[in-house]
Amino acid sequence: MIRPIAPKAAGVVLVGLAALALAGCGNKRELKPAPGHGLPPAPYGREQSRGADALLKAPIQAKPDRNVELRSRSQEREDDPFDLPPEE
Repeated sequence: MIRPIAPKAAGVVLVGLAALALAGCGNKRELKPAPGHGLPPAPYGREQSRGADALLKAPIQAKPDRNVELRSRSQEREDDPFDLPPEE
């Protein structure tokens, strides 16, 4: 015999399922400025201002590629003259 679920627990489950369903139905479309507002003016030397999607892309200076050479084996550290013990 199956035991019925308490009404309070059923409500919590239904609210959770509704929130999950609403979170999954996002609408993807081109971004537009808010009514009454425009895009920022074009920078000096550029004829047209860029669109909203182009303005959201991070420039290469803000997010450079990682080019750190990882060490493949342990190596001794060089002596650091600024690595001083704490004062007492």
